[in-house]
Amino acid sequence: MSLRDRQRAETRLQVQTHAIRLFTDVGYDATTVADVAAAAGVSAMTVYRHFPTKEDLVLYDEYDPVTASAVLEQPVSLPLTARIGRALEMTAALGTSGEKAFLLARLRLMISVPALRARHLDSQYATADAIVGALCGSSPSAEEFRVRATAMACLGAAHVALLRWAETDGEADLAGLIREALSSVFGT
Repeated sequence: MSLRDRQRAETRLQVQTHAIRLFTDVGYDATTVADVAAAAGVSAMTVYRHFPTKEDLVLYDEYDPVTASAVLEQPVSLPLTARIGRALEMTAALGTSGEKAFLLARLRLMISVPALRARHLDSQYATADAIVGALCGSSPSAEEFRVRATAMACLGAAHVALLRWAETDGEADLAGLIREALSSVFGT
């Protein structure tokens, strides 16, 4: 990663961290992008350069390429549900306790703010697109339908696990909850 890319990533994280703190402390609707910019010590234009919408300040993460890569790392001999499920578990197991606390704060906002709940569904479609792209490539195929249906079912189960994880205040093992949810759905 180049110096410029690292600086952009650091700025993005700094802005998002201040946004999550303000949204949690003051309220999502009561906090403006200008408030976030001031707290982060950047201009509002910088905030918008990294996060095109206010919702993106909460929803943005870099898990999609990590999940797609993890799907490809799974043995091809496994059933599709197992490949995707294991990838979701692996992705959930990543990160430090600080990163998990940040994810928990973001998740609480996604659950409690109606506009974010609606946009969170869009992020699930993006994750499914990343998985389908990894497994099927860019050209449409008959297999794409099956992969997309399986990915969305796995992501739905993972979403329920995330909700349970939030209910436990992040104390439960997230990867284990995802495994349990997938087992409930697919009987594996």
